[in-house]
Formats: sequence, structure tokens, C-alpha cells
Amino acid sequence: MTFFLRLREWLFELPRPQKRLVSVFADFCFISIAFWTSFALRFEDLAWMPNERQWMTFGLTILVSIGVFVRIGLYRAVIRYISEKALMVMMAGVAASALALILSGFVFQALVPRSVPVIYGAFLFIMVAGTRFTFRTMINRPREKAKGRVLIVGTGPKALQLHFALMQGTEYRPMGFVSLDHQKHKSLIAGLQVYPVEHIKRAAREQGIQRVFLALEDKGSISRRELIETLEELVIPVQTVPAMSELVAGQARINDIRELDIADLLGRDPVLPNKAVVAKNLSGKVVLVTGAGGSIGSELCRQIVRNGPAGIVLLEQSEFGLFSIERELKSINEVENLGVEINALLGSVIHRRRNEVIMQSFGVDIVYHAAAYKHVPLVEGNILEGIQNNVVGTWHCAEAAIAAGVERFVLISTDKAVRPTNVMGCSKRLAELVLQGLAQRQGGTIFSMVRFGNVLGSSGSVVPLFRDQIRDGGPVTVTHPDIIRYFMTIPEASQLVLQAGAMGEGGEVFVLDMGEPVKIADLARKMIRLMGLTEKTEADPHGNIEIRFTGLRPGEKLFEELLIGEHALQTVHPRIMMAREESLSWPSVEALLSKLVSACKRFDYEAAIELMRNAPTGYSPSYKPEDRLQGRSVSESSRSPQASGKPGNIHRLPL
Repeated sequence: MTFFLRLREWLFELPRPQKRLVSVFADFCFISIAFWTSFALRFEDLAWMPNERQWMTFGLTILVSIGVFVRIGLYRAVIRYISEKALMVMMAGVAASALALILSGFVFQALVPRSVPVIYGAFLFIMVAGTRFTFRTMINRPREKAKGRVLIVGTGPKALQLHFALMQGTEYRPMGFVSLDHQKHKSLIAGLQVYPVEHIKRAAREQGIQRVFLALEDKGSISRRELIETLEELVIPVQTVPAMSELVAGQARINDIRELDIADLLGRDPVLPNKAVVAKNLSGKVVLVTGAGGSIGSELCRQIVRNGPAGIVLLEQSEFGLFSIERELKSINEVENLGVEINALLGSVIHRRRNEVIMQSFGVDIVYHAAAYKHVPLVEGNILEGIQNNVVGTWHCAEAAIAAGVERFVLISTDKAVRPTNVMGCSKRLAELVLQGLAQRQGGTIFSMVRFGNVLGSSGSVVPLFRDQIRDGGPVTVTHPDIIRYFMTIPEASQLVLQAGAMGEGGEVFVLDMGEPVKIADLARKMIRLMGLTEKTEADPHGNIEIRFTGLRPGEKLFEELLIGEHALQTVHPRIMMAREESLSWPSVEALLSKLVSACKRFDYEAAIELMRNAPTGYSPSYKPEDRLQGRSVSESSRSPQASGKPGNIHRLPL
């Protein structure tokens, strides 16, 4: 073994030209040995020696063979990176060498029995190919041993591509495949064992697996939930590879290993919308998306541009958010040659006149109103701004749509609007009441609302927060051990919003079926295990990550609901229901809005809260809401001449 190590080190240190000379000399020896062996075996004489004519045949065979090997590039190949494709090149070179032996014997009239070239070719191929692949293994062995040992879940084309990509890389070493098809059990793929899912624990233990990669095909009949639950038990980091659509579009490479997709964490397969209905509703139309730079708004934009609209108008008050989504949409438009006119506009939805001018100038047909403040604790501390943006902004935008002759107006609502305990939820329920009232007042613009729960991966979502906390070594913070939430992925929610928007006939509240609710603490534990770590508890004080319960935040509920009434009506789509909700006549809504706007202008927090309490929203805060400006003093020099009262009273300052 020491000899081989020294030989390998010596070969490593040689310059490239000298390495090629060594290869030529080695092949000279191999041809000589194969020539003598083939004749000796044929004549069954280990003392066989060639005669003069056979020596001449041998000499010509050597010259032709080495020339052919040079011509086919055998000496240009770097042995460390030589691949199985080189076997075909070597086979062609050996065949040419055997043919040279036959022709040389014919030229020099030497005795060359018919079986000799066959024996010669077989021995030469074994030596030429065998020595090169043996040296490749010796050279790469230390590097291969240093690689992380991984299992690939999947046996389709994507899994095979990943295997070859990893073999050429420097980080990971595939040790086997995990098949979801029991018929492939104990078979071999690329020389590696295929294990069934049931034996994945044994495979991980036997192979010393350090990481698991998911390389599942986009279309499959597997239960993702059961698979993820099985992988959780391994306590080994689980990662995935890009979707086939990203690979085909050139947006990612097969070896771009990433954290588990949010859909995988959710553990269920999304139900997609009826694309024909959505495309018919959007085709040739001009669509305005408010809050276009947000999580939901930006995904709506991505979905809309692929459904054949004539144009899309992006309205966003965040400059960076608007810049990002505009750049992305222009790239999609150019790459996929969609021909959609894209217009990005800075602005806030609370500006009534600007909304109307935008809709009239671009000839907007459909509005998706996603602009809203959605972060519960922040809105709890900024009460009046939450009301201004979520309620007044929706009202002004809707009135502008009526004035501009918009066909459809779809509000993106939330499950927190059902029996709200916080300002954000109450403001969204008030926004629903505004649209219901406007739907009764007129019939030109079709108003509808789509209500759903939390979306995984949105800004403020627990998934990226938990992921960062786990990477930082913990603790993972959860507000309450029993808190549960409904979850849906952003693409699925956006697609169903488009479907529901196309189904609206006026004043409906659509509710998306969010599936089974998820316990947040269980989601945190799932993420810890799938990142290859263990939970630190009293029973296991040596665990890696602690889950710390911090208590419910202001306005937060243990569970969310999607329906105010007891029953929901089914629609043509299995994941979209229609809620039976109480509504107000437009005069009642208008009177409430007038009082709310007046309270906001006076900075009268208490009056605004009282109005929300008395409105038919079911608002029942668990504590007294307090704006962060409430009770703050204002210096005499900065106070308005019209302001009166004590220094701490700013409720009469103008808006």
C-alpha cells in the first residue's frame, strides 16, 4: 500500500508532458504483454518467442496503436476526471490496435492465428482501461472519503442527473437511492443500491449517511406528508433540488441544493385552479394590482402576466418592492415572449383621486387589491395608520374603480377578519363591509372578497424566522404551545385568488379551503428534525435547539377561523367556498366611514376603537389597544397654534 501511495504522489508531481510520456510508455508495455500473452495462450507454450516476421508485425502494431491512441485523444484525458464515456474511446482504440495486428500479419506474411487478435484485444482493453480507472480511484479516493455521504430520494431522471452532478462535484458523495416504487427494491442504479422507503433508516445507518436529498419528479402519486414524516425520524438534514420547470427555464442547476420547499413542510399537495377559467377572465384585459411589491401581490403579478393580459399596472408605495417586482416581470415577459405591457407606479391607495386617474389612464378592467398592513403587532401599535390604509384605502380604491368603470374588483382578505381580536383583523372585516355595501349600491363594478389564512414564506411568516433561529443555534420562539394556524403556499393562494375573482358575481365573500390546521410548535419541531438537529427539552437536555414559548402577542388568538356563519356554500372549485356573511346597507357603511375618518383626522384613538367595537364586525379585543403615539407629550414649540388641552393630549392635531 505504501508503494502505491508513493507512486501516486510521484505521478501527481510530474509535469503534464511527462505524465503523457508515462502513459505512452505504459501502453507500450501493455501492447507488448497483450501481444505475447495472446500468442502464448493460443500455442499453449509459455516459452513462446516471436520469429522475425512476427517481430516485424509486433513493431508495426505498436506504431499504429500508439498513433491511433494519440489521434483519438487518449493521452489528453486527465485521469483524475476520466469518465465512463472514455470506455467507448478506449474500446475503439483497442479495436483499431487489433485490426492493425491483423493487417500487419497480412503485410509481413506472419503467422497470426484467427483467435490471436481476439485474445489480444481483450487483454489490451483490460489493461488500458483497467489501469486508468484504477488510478482514477486511487487518486480520487481521499477526496471521495472527505465528501459528505448522501442518500438520494427518487429514482427518476432528476435523481440520476443529481447523482452525476454530485459525482463531479467536491462536496457530496451519493451512497444510494431511495425508491418509492417497491418493484425497484434491491436493484442498482448507476452502480448504487436502491432502498425502499421502509428501509431508509437501515440504509442511513449502514452507509453513514450525513444528508438526504429529495429529487422527486414534479408529477407523482406519492404522499408527501408520509414521506416527510418518515424523513423526520432520521434526524438528518433533508434538502431538495430545484423543480424541473426551473431547470428547463435555466433558472437553476440540478446541483443547486436548497432547503426543503415550503410545500414539503406543509405536507400536502396543492390543488391548482381551473386554468381555462382564469385565462378567460384575464385574457386581453388590463389588470391593476395594488400592493404589487408584497408577498401576495408579487405572486399575483407573476401568475397574471402568464395568463395573457393586455397589460398589468403595479401600484406600490415601497420603492424597493416596486423596483424588484417590475424587474422580475420584465424578465419573465422578455424570456417567455408574453408581450404584456408593464407599468410600475409609486403611490398609496388612500389617495382617491390618484387611484381614479391611474385606472382611467391605463383603461384598467380588473383590480386585485392586495395593499394592506397585515402584521398584527405592528398594526396594534399603529392603530390609525392601520385604519387609514386597510379601511379608508380600500374605500377610496373601490370608489375610484366605480368611477373609472372597472369590471371587477377583488379584495384580498384574511381569516383574522373573522371574530377579530386585533385591529388588523377588524380593519379587514370593515374593508369587507365597505365592498359589500358598494356591491349593493351599484351594479357596474363586480366586487368580491377572498379570505384565507397564513401563507408560508410570506414576509413575517414563521418558516423563514424559524429557519434563521435554527441556523443561529436557537432558541426557536413560539408564542404558545397550543397555537394553531391554517397555512397555504403563496403560489397556491394566489392561483385560487385568481380563480375566485373570476367566479364573483357581486358582493361574495369567498373562503379558501386551507386544509388541516397546523400546530406551530409541531411545525417548529418538524423543521428542527429536518435540519438534522434535535429538540432540547427537560427529558433531553443535550438536544441542539430549544423551543421557547414567549406568550401570546397583543391581539393574537390561539386559533383562527375562516367563517363567521356556521355554513359555507360549495362552488365549482373544490377548494373555494362561499361564506354567508352579515352585511350593512351602504348608508350605514358610509356613516361609519365618515366617523372613522373624522376620528383619524383628530388623532382620537379611543373614538376609533369604540367605533370598531360598535360596528358589526365581532371585534372583541382581549386587552385595551393602545397606539404607540397615544399619551406621548408634544413640546410647546412644536404644537399647533390650534392645539389645546394638556401637553400629553395630541388627539386634536390635524391629520
